[in-house]
Formats: sequence, structure tokens, C-alpha cells
Amino acid sequence: MSRFAAPIAEQIWDMKYRFKQADGTPIDLTVEDSWRRIARDLARVEQDPAHWEEKFYAALEDFKYLPAGRITAGAGTARQVTLFNCFVMGTIPDSMGGIFDMLKEAALTMQQGGGIGYDFSTIRPRGADVHGVAADASGPLSFMDVWDAMCRTIMSAGSRRGAMMATMRCDHPDIEHFITAKSDPARLRMFNMSVLVTDAFMEAVKADGPWELVFDGKIYHTVQARDLWNKIMQATYDYAEPGVIFIDRINAANNLSYVETIAATNPCGEQPLPPYGACLLGSINLARLVAEPFETAAHLDEDALQELVATAVRMMDNVVDVSKFPLAEQEAEAQDKRRIGLGVTGLADALLMLGLRYGSDEAARQTERWLHAIARAAYLASVDLAKEKGAFPLFDTEKYLASGTMQQMDEDVRDAIREHGIRNALLTSIAPTGTISLYAGNVSSGIEPVFAYAYTRKVLQKDGSRTEEEVVDYAVQMWRNKFGDKELPEFFVNAQTLTPADHVKMQAAAQKWIDSSISKTINCPEDISFDDFKDVYMQAWDQGCKGCTTYRPNDVTGSVLSVSENSDKAPGESADAPQEVQGGDVIYMSEPLDRPQSLEGSTYKLKWPDSEHAIYLTINDIIIGGRRRPFEVFINSKNMEHFAWTVALTRMISAVFRRGGDVSFVVEELKAVFDPRGGAWVQGKYIPSILAAIGGVIEQHMVAIGFLEGEGMGLKSDPQAQVVNMDAPRGKACPSCGQYDMVMIEGCMTCRSCGHSKCG
Repeated sequence: MSRFAAPIAEQIWDMKYRFKQADGTPIDLTVEDSWRRIARDLARVEQDPAHWEEKFYAALEDFKYLPAGRITAGAGTARQVTLFNCFVMGTIPDSMGGIFDMLKEAALTMQQGGGIGYDFSTIRPRGADVHGVAADASGPLSFMDVWDAMCRTIMSAGSRRGAMMATMRCDHPDIEHFITAKSDPARLRMFNMSVLVTDAFMEAVKADGPWELVFDGKIYHTVQARDLWNKIMQATYDYAEPGVIFIDRINAANNLSYVETIAATNPCGEQPLPPYGACLLGSINLARLVAEPFETAAHLDEDALQELVATAVRMMDNVVDVSKFPLAEQEAEAQDKRRIGLGVTGLADALLMLGLRYGSDEAARQTERWLHAIARAAYLASVDLAKEKGAFPLFDTEKYLASGTMQQMDEDVRDAIREHGIRNALLTSIAPTGTISLYAGNVSSGIEPVFAYAYTRKVLQKDGSRTEEEVVDYAVQMWRNKFGDKELPEFFVNAQTLTPADHVKMQAAAQKWIDSSISKTINCPEDISFDDFKDVYMQAWDQGCKGCTTYRPNDVTGSVLSVSENSDKAPGESADAPQEVQGGDVIYMSEPLDRPQSLEGSTYKLKWPDSEHAIYLTINDIIIGGRRRPFEVFINSKNMEHFAWTVALTRMISAVFRRGGDVSFVVEELKAVFDPRGGAWVQGKYIPSILAAIGGVIEQHMVAIGFLEGEGMGLKSDPQAQVVNMDAPRGKACPSCGQYDMVMIEGCMTCRSCGHSKCG
């Protein structure tokens, strides 16, 4: 009998975590083989490996403890991969040589699959003097473009995807350019971006006082703090970025404030880290620990929780010793502090099983109690490890106890640390768990509410056909198993029906006992007013959160997909509401469009700096339903070096255009092509290849004829456009599996069909 609670769980295991030979032949024949592989590898550093292998296996069994994906996929495979999810890289020196040394380190880290975070506040602002070369600085944004290009290049080489986070202090002279950088949707797409907001800035915002933008002791500008805050808010209202990180609060609460200063986070924000810091993640599946679900006596088995947490801490501590690291500095940092990030998933499902409404005062109190229990168990387990194996090398008893989470920790825990030390400097974090939550039977993700109680996904079969299968939330399936078709109670709420204040309340309740941070998305309705939207961030600040990430569906960010018509509906939720479309309907046709005898079009001249001869692009259009759309492309040049691929490109692009539908993806694919020999600067913008330049010309044409709203944006809305297939998929397709199931979860666009996530 399969251990998997749902077909999608087995498919995720097979696609993401199952150990296979290079030709695809499975080595892990069952999920039990995967658990055994992980348990054996993490137990090999123990004095009694056989004993701990069985303990670790028991924790993994039935998806009770879920190591992060890189551990599940990489442990015991002997592959040259890191088991750490993400890294914050070294401080960027304000010099050309130092900047490109950091770029090299970033490339080496991403090559092994690690996501990276960087603080770009250390680079002098645009227009500042560059001593010795009689030039002005280009500023941090220009170097972020180079990092963005590097990330694309690593991805195009076929490596496992790694995301990036860029941060900038709220007092940097280029902060306004940083805030608005993503108003160009084609720019910095490999980055998540967040502003480092200080306590002094928040006080100035509330007082409507002045705010100085400073670099290296020089004041460049003075602005009104509230005006700058409003610019941050307007950008995230319009484009969902930048996020906000309350950096002084993070440093003040840090257990290691006596030996490190934090200025950046990993890509999803749940791990604020020092230079070369690494995040090691894992989650306790609370949904598997509820006894007597939906009964009056329903409760979380806290004895089982305490034992599971202790085992998980030991497993994660061992990862520090068995993992490979891209850089020696990262290994030294991990060994010196041995920080881990133990979190939870399935919280919303566990609350449902207890009859608690996510976002209610009682749910928030229960969340705080559970996370207090986890923190307490984790710290005591780490003390036990210190007795056995020694404290982390940089442990200083009095300084450690005087800092961070320790000031509110239970006195008996503090006494134990004072007597024996502690093995791991920081222990708790709540990470995005989209993929591992699906793998565990579609439990609710992290501390997020349930996104949808059921939805239908299309599954590609071996013969090329597609079948439909229902994907049901874990708690809802338990309800069905217990009560059949009985209607879901009122406490079943989901991400679409909750208020932003409910989200903030739950994040703040969880944050109290999390010594690192939390990855969480606060879903906001599309029609939320700007003032109410700004108030969400003030609530997060006032309630003690360490950061805030929101998602408001609109024409730029895209819309959250609605649940399927046959899904279980939460109270107040309309399951058959029409799905919204990003910019316009996506139309697919089984037969290509007929070509009229004559077509109108435009010819563009493209001059590539390194080429003697120009390239000429002719793009002809067809009119359907009164709307102009691209139909065919011709590419010509006197340079015979390019003859074969220009002919091939002409035929392929034209074939795609003639199929109809949203062909704007052609632009995005071409613009993502990078020439290993390097690109060129064209009209002040770095273009990574001739093919990318061709993509830019096609995009320019699509905008000119009204097919696209603007550069990098979706289809132009046109109610008169001819809809050929009303059942066509809508929104953006998943770049991994091609399904139209992308939703915003925990700050990342995540595919509900295959678990692909922007955050890697």
C-alpha cells in the first residue's frame, strides 16, 4: 500500500526527491528508500550510526518531519551539491575588483544550487566620484543588472534554479531608484527585493519628519520620511515589490548580535543572515500530530511533538557536518555558529482539526503556544547536544543569554544554557514549504492559511494525453473520510476570504517564538484602498513582525487563480467565479491561422555592436476580431555566419505566431538567451545576446500594434478580441510543467501542479 496520501504527493516525490541514475532509472524504489537514504547519511557522523539511523527514519516516516528539499533530494547521493538552501554572500566592497570577486562567489554558489542574498547598500551611489579614474559611479542598480545576467546564465546552463534577494538600506542615496526598479517588468527578474527599514526611519515616518540619504558620511539628499515611505508602499501596491525588512529589530533580537551584524536575508526572507551565512531548513508537520481530529477532545500530541523536535534538531545539526559548501567561508561560518532553521508546516490544517478559525484570536493564541513549545523543545535539545558534542565555537555564555530570543526564554532553559552551553546559535525559522507540503499529502503550507480546499489539475500521461485529478487539502480529505459529504463548518476559511489583519495577527503570533524570521504572504484584495494597504505594513510594525510581504492581484502582478467548480467551497466563497486573466485571454487553437494574400507589417533595423552587418526584422500582422496580432517574422542579414539560425528562427517563430493565443512568451524566451561570449550595451541597457536583442525588437513591435500593454507586460485587454476556445487555460504557465496553476504562496509564485517555485 502506498504511503502517499494523494497522487500528487507521489508525483512530487518522483519528480523532485527520488534518487535516480543519470539515465532516469530509479535508485529509490519506494519513498521508504528515500527516508532510509536520508536517515543513513545524516546518522553516519554519530558514534552509534545504527541507533540514530532508526531514530531519524522514524521521524521521517509518514512525513512527520520534512527536511528541506535540498536535503531530501541530495542527502546520501554522493553528489556535489550543498544541502543548505540559501546563503547570504560576503559584504560587497566598494571597488570594481571587489564587486566582481563577489560576482564570482555568487556564481559558484548558484552553480551548486544555493539561493543567495546580497546587501547592495555598500556600493557608492550613482554619480558619486570614482577616485583615480576621473569618472562617476554607475551605482548599485547597474551592478544588480550584472548579477541578474549572471543568474540567468547559470540557469540557462541547466543547473538547479537558485533565487536571489537584493536589499538596500532606507538611507542609501539610490534608494528611490531601488524602490522603482521593478516598474520595468523586464528588469531584475531574477531578484526578490526588499528595503532595509530602520527604527529611526519608522519614527520619522510616524512624525512626518525629514530623512537624510547618506553614503560614507556624506549627505546626498534630504527627503520627507513619509514621502519615501509612500513611494515604497506605492511600488509594492503596484508591483508586489519591494518587501520591507525591519532590520534594526532583526539585529536587536539576534542571539548572535555580539558577533555579527545582519544586512541581508535569503531569497524568501525567513533567514536574516550575516556575510557568508547559510540557511539550513526543515519543518515539523503539525497536521500529522493532531489526535482525535474534529472531535471535542481534538488536541496536538505535545509529547510526540517534543520528541520529534529533539530528533529533528539532531538531524539538522548533523547536516552541518555532512554537507558540502560552495565556498570555504560558508563552511567556516556554518561550523562556527551551527545555526539551523526548524519550522512548521500544516499549521492551518492542524487548527482546522481543532475547530479553530485561522486568523481568530484563539487561533493566534494556539499558534503562539505551539511555537513556544517547539522553541523550548528545540533549545533544550540543543543543550543536550552541547553536553554530548560541545557548544558552538563562538558561544559566550553571558553575551548569548543577554541577547535576542533568550531574554524571553523560560528560566529553566536559560539555566540549562548557562550550565552546559548550547550547540546551535539559532534554531527556529518558518520557511516556504510549498513543494514539501504537496509531497506530504497537500498539507497547508508553512503558517499560511489553506489556499484552496480542492482544485483540479491536468496530469500529462505517458501517451501524451492529459487526465484530470482532484487535489484536496489534507484536512478537508480527513473531514471527507470522517463525515462524507457533510458541509464544511464555518471555521473553514481560506486565503481568499481572510482579511489582511487576520494574516498579520497570525504572523505576529508566530514571530514571538521564532528566533530567525518567517516567510509569509499577506494576501490583500485587489480593491483594497492605498491607505488600507499602507496600514497593513504599520500593523506588521506595531505588532512586532520582522518584515512584511504582501500580494495584491492586479494587471501587473497577475491574479490568484480561483478554485475549480467542483471544489469544496469555504463559507462566503464562490467556487465558480470566473478566473481572472493577466492582461487578456489566452487563446489556443488546434489549427494554424490561414494566411491572407497580403499582410501589413513593419521592418526594423537591428545593429549589433560586434557585427559588421545589420540584421533586418520584418514582422507582419493579421487582424482577428478587429484586433491586430503578429502573424509571421522574417530575419535577414548579409552576415552569412547567422544564416542557418536566422532561417530556423524565422520558421519557428512564425509557426508559433500562426497558432494564435498568447505568443508573448516568445519575447520572454528570446530575451532570456545569454551568449557565453558576452552581450553588449545597446542604448544604455545591457542586452545579453543577439537573440535577446531580436526578442526586444519583437516586443517593441507587439507594444506598437497594441498586442502588449507595455514592455515585459501581458496581453493588452480587448473585449472585442475573438475568443476561439472558451475553455483555454488562463494566466501564466508554470515554466517547469507548463500547467496554468501558478499562485502566490509565502512570497513566491508557486505551481500547485508540480511544486515549482520562484524561490527555488
